[in-house]
Amino acid sequence: MSRLSGELAVAVCRTLPLGLVGAAGATGLLMAALTRATGEAGEWVALPLLRAAILAFAMGLVFLLDDPARHTTSTVPTPRPVRTGLRAALLLPVVAAWWTVALLLVPKDIRPPVADITLEAGSAFALAVTAAVVAVRRTDLTRPGARVASGLLTSAVLALLFWPGRWALFVPVQDDRWAAAHDRWAVVLTGAVLVGVLGAREPVRRWSWRGGPGRRSYS
Repeated sequence: MSRLSGELAVAVCRTLPLGLVGAAGATGLLMAALTRATGEAGEWVALPLLRAAILAFAMGLVFLLDDPARHTTSTVPTPRPVRTGLRAALLLPVVAAWWTVALLLVPKDIRPPVADITLEAGSAFALAVTAAVVAVRRTDLTRPGARVASGLLTSAVLALLFWPGRWALFVPVQDDRWAAAHDRWAVVLTGAVLVGVLGAREPVRRWSWRGGPGRRSYS
């Protein structure tokens, strides 16, 4: 059993989009590093830059489930939730390492509260992976990541521009709504995880991007 598990982990690891995740991660770290070159304005721009870094890395995570061979592996005995969970588990140490480096790149005296900004990062990463899970469940696309990334970026911009102030999520540290905003981030994280877990189940019927029911599938 352990041998089979190891072989499965190796096979899944080979299909991970490490290049895309690496490129997104490098972009995010560059944004975090810019906080060291902001001078007196650092206190005001550190949080927006760190949030931009989080978004950049999340844009790479949406490609987690891209797999050109997904239709040929749909008949393997390993259930899809296990394959999806294994992909996420293999990438989790990379995400943790990236976030640690991103935090350390921000000077300590202007670094936002670590626990709260980590909650924001975890929510964004969970939303990215959940969006990928839903795209795989609802479509036959082998590489839905590009469309999901576009949707994620559009949603982030719209949220910044039009999100109701009474439910604010993106607030500065000095704002009186900071604590309440992070209570909402906790709800977002919980909801993203629940939807992701439910979405990872084997679908009974898939819908195409054009609308209407598709063929019965277990990919």
